Amino acid sequence: MLAGIVLLLLGLFSADTPHGRAMLVVGLALGSLGGLDTAAREHFAGFKSHTAVLAGVPTVAVAAVLYFLQAPWPVVVVAALATFGLGARLLWRAYERRAH
Repeated sequence: MLAGIVLLLLGLFSADTPHGRAMLVVGLALGSLGGLDTAAREHFAGFKSHTAVLAGVPTVAVAAVLYFLQAPWPVVVVAALATFGLGARLLWRAYERRAH
């Protein structure tokens, strides 16, 4: 988390350069991983459901891969919705098993 915060701050001061933009992106990614860690631990311990947040991770990954492969937009949208739906269903079941 600390590295993410430092990179975000450094990236803000040089956001108009390619190097600064890269620091912003990496800082955001590192910061997000810290939050994702907490969400996953709470979810799989049955403490609090974070189904939508956790299902969003593979959804974004699938959509990004298809986007960079230049798949047609309808394919990207349908694949993202299917990934989110399947992920949410599986994650909710995992939460329910731990919560009760």
